[in-house]
Amino acid sequence: IIMCYSVSLNVIEFDYINYTWWHMKGFIDIHSHILHGVDDGSDSLETSMRMIKCASDNGISGIILTPHNKPGHRNRDFSRIAPKYKELKKLVSHENINIDLYIGNELYYRNGLLEEIRDGMAGTMAGSHYVLVEFSPLESYDYIRNGLYSLLMYGYSPIAAHVERYQNVCAKGYRIDELIEMGCYIQINAGSIMGSFGAKTRRIAKKMLKQHQVHFVATDAHDLDKRAPYLSDCADYISKKYGGDYARKLLCENPLCVIRDEEI
Repeated sequence: IIMCYSVSLNVIEFDYINYTWWHMKGFIDIHSHILHGVDDGSDSLETSMRMIKCASDNGISGIILTPHNKPGHRNRDFSRIAPKYKELKKLVSHENINIDLYIGNELYYRNGLLEEIRDGMAGTMAGSHYVLVEFSPLESYDYIRNGLYSLLMYGYSPIAAHVERYQNVCAKGYRIDELIEMGCYIQINAGSIMGSFGAKTRRIAKKMLKQHQVHFVATDAHDLDKRAPYLSDCADYISKKYGGDYARKLLCENPLCVIRDEEI
């Protein structure tokens, strides 16, 4: 009985250390639509500031702003979002909000995307070799795999966005492993884990976490309601259910590797 108590105490102490670490350092959110007036996320500078304050209050210390880069969307050209990024970053500094902002894109995969990245019309994550890539939820697995493979062949490290949505990937768990073995990284949304998008999506997300098929958990924040920039409750859930060390990798360490352009 004494031995069991000792082991339990060590586990509690270990999780407490991890919990304290990320609450001191903060989470890094690699997927967000907080930049104002460029996509279906924030509609104004005022909304962006409210979202950033909300994120800071929720323990987030770094955000990669990833507006959609998608055919038919406003400000598709990466160079056109730079002035808004600078405006937002300047105001955050002026308001003394302790949060670091970086710029990137959520790239909708299509023919010609590689050339657009190379020509500076589509952005990588915080200027690194990592790229955040999304696909249609009903896209075929072969199309998704081949698209990610093409990015790998050009020297980029693709992060597949909100994989829990891709029916033809999640239909067979080994397909996620195949993408990881290729060299891809997997991101899922905190809201999916916490049940904001239905029971089925939550089951898929939890199964992926259980099998350690996830590299990043992010907010994919679009607003201050259903898709708000919240991570702390999700971090606590992952830590209790799957271990503090795994939670720290998903929310702190791996995102930091992206910002520093280091290998995970």
